[in-house]
Amino acid sequence: MHHAVLERWSRGGSPWHARDARMKVLLLVAFLGAVATTPVASAASLAGYGLVILAAAFLAGLPPGAVLLRAAVVLPFSATFALVSLAGGDHQRAAALVIRSYLSAAAVLVIVGTTRMPKLLRALEWWRLPRFFVLVTQFLYRYLFVISEQAQHMRLAALSRGGWRFRPAAGAVAVLFARSYARAEGVHHAMLARGFQGQMVLLTPARAGWRDWLFLLGGAAVLAALRFGLEGVWSR
Repeated sequence: MHHAVLERWSRGGSPWHARDARMKVLLLVAFLGAVATTPVASAASLAGYGLVILAAAFLAGLPPGAVLLRAAVVLPFSATFALVSLAGGDHQRAAALVIRSYLSAAAVLVIVGTTRMPKLLRALEWWRLPRFFVLVTQFLYRYLFVISEQAQHMRLAALSRGGWRFRPAAGAVAVLFARSYARAEGVHHAMLARGFQGQMVLLTPARAGWRDWLFLLGGAAVLAALRFGLEGVWSR
């Protein structure tokens, strides 16, 4: 499943994985801001953003093809709004919606694929995102694994009984969520028994070293060059 692949990617040992999550979040925000404010006519800058994503995926040991393919999941949504703009005669706005959403999704995938979820959520909390939002995201992400595990068990049981049929599919979905809810409730009680007080605690506190600052400053310099140095090169 998609989240399981991201979890496997985030366990890598590349220098990109080792960088402080707070710096990566800040650099991601800068990237999204640069992409959002770059005119769609500046093809050089947009192409540069794509090369930055490919280079980051390569340096982090992520499969670039898989990153680009999984980022395409946003295209059906952005294409819907792009068609509306296209019908209104605004071709540039339609192209901007598709290109920007795709680049943004690919950048988010690279960051999530190189950062363990607890560290990423702690970084978001450090940047003063609401704690309730961070906590809900943490539980939602973890319980996806509970649902997928139950689904795999039910699929194996169905195959052992002669295959999966369409007619009992609705009932199977109900059973899946009932089992997942029971499992999640057991996990929650176990967390409370171990002293959970509404906040995930990391065993190793985050510390930003000189490599992390160099990573942030270098990334910001590249984005500034793409945003302001190459803007309009191909639009002339």
